[in-house]
Amino acid sequence: MPLYHKLGDFPQKRHTQFEKPSGGFYYEQLFGTEGFHGHSSLSYHVHRPTQVKEILNSYSVEPKIAIGKNIKSLLFKGFELKPENDFLDSRKAMLVNKDCIIGLAAPKESLRNYFYKNADADEMLFIHRGKGKLRTMLGNIPFEYGDYLIIPRGIIYQIEFETEDNRLFYVESYSPFYTPKRYKNQSGQHLEHSPFCERDFILPSELETHDEKGDFLIKIKKEGMIHEVVYATHPFDVVGWDGYNFPYGFSIHNFEPITGRVHQPPPVHQTFETAAFVVCSFCPRLYDYHPKAIPAPYNHSNIDSDEVLYYVDGDFMSRNNIEQGHITLHPKGIPHGPAPGAMERSIGHKETQELAVMVDTFRPLMVTEEAMGLDDGKYYKSWTE
Repeated sequence: MPLYHKLGDFPQKRHTQFEKPSGGFYYEQLFGTEGFHGHSSLSYHVHRPTQVKEILNSYSVEPKIAIGKNIKSLLFKGFELKPENDFLDSRKAMLVNKDCIIGLAAPKESLRNYFYKNADADEMLFIHRGKGKLRTMLGNIPFEYGDYLIIPRGIIYQIEFETEDNRLFYVESYSPFYTPKRYKNQSGQHLEHSPFCERDFILPSELETHDEKGDFLIKIKKEGMIHEVVYATHPFDVVGWDGYNFPYGFSIHNFEPITGRVHQPPPVHQTFETAAFVVCSFCPRLYDYHPKAIPAPYNHSNIDSDEVLYYVDGDFMSRNNIEQGHITLHPKGIPHGPAPGAMERSIGHKETQELAVMVDTFRPLMVTEEAMGLDDGKYYKSWTE
């Protein structure tokens, strides 16, 4: 996160003594990335954050692959995913490669009985349905429909829902999420042409500090396994922290689309990037205003990337029979474009109310068994006239 943020109390000088009012010292922890080279924060804990009492169980959550080498365009009916009570159990991987896991979740209940940490991947949770609060070791973030939640790897968190009907689209990334470089100056500040700015980020607030000893279960995801680890103290015992590595939110409704006289390419919708894929937000916007403009996107060949579209709301003008929660996969190697009739139908229209999230990966995606259980079975033929 290219912003400095701080919460709570901490010493003026890093790596120096920080005394408790009751005597003794708080314990400093560097929470960093890329060794000691990437973004980091320094947090100060009531108890040593290293106290593991027991490792109970370890079990695999590796996705089961149905199609390893795919050439077929596919459509998955995401809202047909059956809701489950538990947050982790509800998460189902749809598409995977060596760089990321793209999935859906429909948790009915809040994550309260244990804590969760992804030790391998940064997480992006997109809130399609639901409202609540992300509770983390570095502070809490309220969320609602349309919010992206970016959770760096290693963050310990719980999630509280005010709702039972919750639908999430998520991406686990083995490289960090950043906002696009071309939106920023050399110091990291967002430039005037950026479709969003620092004011739009939802930063952690309401720092919880628990001074509790006992048995605290943390489920840690690492190398395709969940390890159930018992900590001796409450993981939310931070009295203060500062730095650049922390969870944050961003509402898709605060993305300001870039438009032009003729159709603009997908990169104008880019919201996040990693070393291996990009995330774009398709939002309500005015259409192109050249007198002979064709608002529908032109046909394009997926030569270098797989394209995944998650449909959130509105009428997606380039496709037919698309509903909320649908996911389409357009794999590298074959062209795709508007459905038959969509180009002609778009001419003369002035605006769109579509809302969608797109993930373009540079490596091909494998299709899981969970995804094939939601496959419509015929999407790849939908361009045939």
